[in-house]
Amino acid sequence: MKKWFLGILLLAMTAGANAQFQAGTKYIGVSASNLGLSYSTAEKFRFGLNASAGYFVMDKIMVKADVGYNHTNHVDDLTAGLGGRYYFIENGIFLGAGAEFVHYTKSQNDLQIPVEVGYCFYLNHYISVEPSLYYKMSVDDFSDKSTVGFKIGFGFYF
Repeated sequence: MKKWFLGILLLAMTAGANAQFQAGTKYIGVSASNLGLSYSTAEKFRFGLNASAGYFVMDKIMVKADVGYNHTNHVDDLTAGLGGRYYFIENGIFLGAGAEFVHYTKSQNDLQIPVEVGYCFYLNHYISVEPSLYYKMSVDDFSDKSTVGFKIGFGFYF
């Protein structure tokens, strides 16, 4: 009896998780990011806050826009970007990539190419916790401005 109950419960959870990744689903997310490493030896501390909005154009494929604020020891920067995510329905893992414009100062800007791998852990049908690892390659200065890091956020799927 316990095996049947557990099997039905797992089937219901899988069917519910599938609905979040269907075409037409909308997404809003917030995250704390840049809790990580930089290629720059002068940069010891980095912290950022990000907001995202997305739309599933096809099953398992989301197009999204991001804005963010990052604080470092030397300069604060603002980011804006476009990207996409591919979700593996079977296990909640997602892969993301895109392009991001970074504004450091009035005369210093950068273009970065972020890639990430993460996991969606659903708290209920709509809300998820999303930890991920990312790499942002700088087009302007590869050695000093490229970063590797960790971010954790909350996603709302509706």
